[in-house]
Amino acid sequence: MSPSTAAAPSPLPAYVYKILPEAPPEPLPSEYPLSELDRNDGFVHLSTATQVPKTADLFFAEATSLWLLKLPLAGIAGATRWEGPEGGPFPHLYGNFGAREVEGAREFSRAEGETWSAALERQGGWLV
Repeated sequence: MSPSTAAAPSPLPAYVYKILPEAPPEPLPSEYPLSELDRNDGFVHLSTATQVPKTADLFFAEATSLWLLKLPLAGIAGATRWEGPEGGPFPHLYGNFGAREVEGAREFSRAEGETWSAALERQGGWLV
């Protein structure tokens, strides 16, 4: 079942983020290796800054560290659709990205029993 198209947020965010369960390859390749989920769904799952904490809490609850890649939306806007159910719309990149589209990468960690929402707020300032 394909995701439902939704209206893009207004105003559009300057950045979207790819959540990774481990460190990205260094140097970043020109074509980032797609996760199994992204390959199967046919698009790259991305999140806005406000969606990252909840997405991390839902899908990475067992992880004690995560990496975020920061992508300027302007560089991928033409291939990005805003789709999804509640909590959306989520940015879905139909295609791929690589080193040229990534402005930054950062590791985040959380303490035992701490939610990702709390950990990201504590280590704030990078999500915009």
